[in-house]
Amino acid sequence: MNVQTNGVMAPPAPRSLEAMLLPMAMMRDILIKTMFRMNLDLVSAISRAICLPIPVTQELVDMARGQLLLEATGTLNANSGNEMGYQLTDAGRARALDALGQSEYYGAMPVPLDIYRQQIQRQSIRNIQLTRDQLQTAMGHLVLPEDLLSNLGPAVSAGRSILMYGPPGNGKSSISNGIRDALGDKIYVPRAIEYSGQVITVYDPIVHSAAEDDVDDPNSLRRTSGRFDTRYVRCERPTVITGGELSLSMLDLVYNPTARTYQAPLQLKSTGGIFIVDDLGRQAEPPQTLVNRWIVPLEENKDILALQSGEKFEVPFDTLVVFSTNFHPNAIFDKAALRRIFYKIKIDGPNQEDFLKIFAMVARKRKMPLDEDTLVHLLNVRYPEIDNVYANYQPIFLIDQMISICEFEGIPYQMSPELIDRAWANMFVKEEDIVH
Repeated sequence: MNVQTNGVMAPPAPRSLEAMLLPMAMMRDILIKTMFRMNLDLVSAISRAICLPIPVTQELVDMARGQLLLEATGTLNANSGNEMGYQLTDAGRARALDALGQSEYYGAMPVPLDIYRQQIQRQSIRNIQLTRDQLQTAMGHLVLPEDLLSNLGPAVSAGRSILMYGPPGNGKSSISNGIRDALGDKIYVPRAIEYSGQVITVYDPIVHSAAEDDVDDPNSLRRTSGRFDTRYVRCERPTVITGGELSLSMLDLVYNPTARTYQAPLQLKSTGGIFIVDDLGRQAEPPQTLVNRWIVPLEENKDILALQSGEKFEVPFDTLVVFSTNFHPNAIFDKAALRRIFYKIKIDGPNQEDFLKIFAMVARKRKMPLDEDTLVHLLNVRYPEIDNVYANYQPIFLIDQMISICEFEGIPYQMSPELIDRAWANMFVKEEDIVH
């Protein structure tokens, strides 16, 4: 039975070993490695560790017993519902050590890549249709130009690539995070996937935020928990944020030569969610080179990865990519690259009216009383020095500076022309020659 949560169809739990579509030898080896490493002897505990239903786990245990790798201990464990215990035979321990020498991976059974493809289609980022209200709610803490949501909404709903550009300090990163918050629903992330006999770990607690487990009402006849494939973790839609540290190598499979396992690259971990490339143009590689790496994924909704052996294979690319830069697009991309980025949205600084709204909102949050003379001084004396160019970061910067001064001087929070001048002096560095 397929279970639907938050509009996303959950992956059905496998009913038999044959339905797993994994090599039998791989499943057997993961079973005995897990029992060896975690010192498990009950089918219920093994079932939780390898994330398979108890009947399927029992089938796997019976297969290993048939190969003389496991044996029943002959005792029923009274503390665990009179379950039969199992232990590794000498041949089983030898096989476990040999298997660990080939790959240290144990625990949750991986999901075959082809099965994972089906789940990606069920929970695709392109299935989402955002409304203006949803986006407005997620961005409610930001003061934005009226036409920005009109441009942003269709871009997010399309689930295609977005380039946000404009002067620094105007909330491009905050808007990216607001997009993430607007998505709101939950998806299923595999703990690991399998391709060509290789295990690739996908679930990453740093990237993926696991949702709370469903808890059954003991009085309810209808059970909701435990009805999907627990090889997956139910998570918020993932968000991967990279900045100046992004390099091309971070987009390749990561091979651990000691454990002999692979870790999914960042864009595969972000499947079903958002990949934000912040500060594009600050990376060691040129922006054009980075975008060239994304051309096939952005156009064909698939990515190509390579194993240590050199074998290449396709994985689905189901990610909303948001590029954010302080540079003009024409300065860092050629026309072919720009054509492949579906939406280009300029994020400008606020006008004076919006700047004052932001200033008042930040002051209220920081419990800093507003002072009309100070604001008049700021607008009429200070801003003309920089051609009245306002930026979203400036109210927070100026108010936090004044708060620091007040706390140091031991005076109540207050603003004055003198304090705003001291804060202003820290916001910009005067152009001058330094004598060495």
